[in-house]
Amino acid sequence: MSWAIAAIVVAMFVHTLFSTTTRFGQNGTQPRFEWHLIFQYLFNRVFVFGAFITIILTAAAMIVGVALGIGLASMRLSKFGVFRVSAALYVWFFRGTPVWTQLVFWGNLAYLYPTISVGFPFMHSFESWSMNSFETNFFLVAIIALGLNEGAYMAEIVRGGILVVDHGQVEAASSLGMGRALAFRRIILPQAMRSIIPPTGNETISMLKTTALVAPVLGAVSILGIKTGDLNEAALNIYSSNYHTIPVLMVAALWYLFLTSILSVAQYFIERHYGRGFVTTSHKRVRRSLRATIQEVPR
Repeated sequence: MSWAIAAIVVAMFVHTLFSTTTRFGQNGTQPRFEWHLIFQYLFNRVFVFGAFITIILTAAAMIVGVALGIGLASMRLSKFGVFRVSAALYVWFFRGTPVWTQLVFWGNLAYLYPTISVGFPFMHSFESWSMNSFETNFFLVAIIALGLNEGAYMAEIVRGGILVVDHGQVEAASSLGMGRALAFRRIILPQAMRSIIPPTGNETISMLKTTALVAPVLGAVSILGIKTGDLNEAALNIYSSNYHTIPVLMVAALWYLFLTSILSVAQYFIERHYGRGFVTTSHKRVRRSLRATIQEVPR
């Protein structure tokens, strides 16, 4: 009975996707979702370039975030108090303020600091750089803002993954003469990857959608002379000129679904690679336990 009800609900929903409706202020019936317009704009060059810029922004921001996260996680676990406190303050600030606010701040950094100087405080500076070019380089500003924000979240993800690893692994590495850095790189981090990969995949998918905030805050970024902006900006540019808001936004949604699906598949294979030995061992244990239980059952 429940399957029949579910089938009826799905059939009703599918029917609405291809049915017509009477819109306010228009004569006659019109297609509800205007699929012909969706297919018309699906592979429009503006959306293709927008997807390219979205992918570049996501990859660059995640590279910065992961690198920062590993460094900050190491500082959080350091035996030096100044490192622990500095990393904790960094995570506290960037996790506690909205991404939108951080994008606005970095976009106006040249207004706050027209020049960046190096020298002793209250004395003559050794070197200074103008921030005028930074103010107009929206691509660089977006990567810095998104990467610094992501670094705070990745720091907690990496720290949690490291804490899962048995402390005896560190002692064993130390007994073999490995330094802390070498033991971290060759012993701890590879074992922690099984716990780090799933949330990192989620953060990457989230970053892909967070890039939609860049254009409304900073403006359309351009790469290699392409000035269409990301997928969200591409959709805005098109429907602001033809007023086909819903079909164009559905095209953007389909592109986001396509890209997130690719990332989800990649995450699945990476998780399977790093969890290969663990999953196999777990399955063997389950089979041995079931076999022992069956043998103990009286016949």
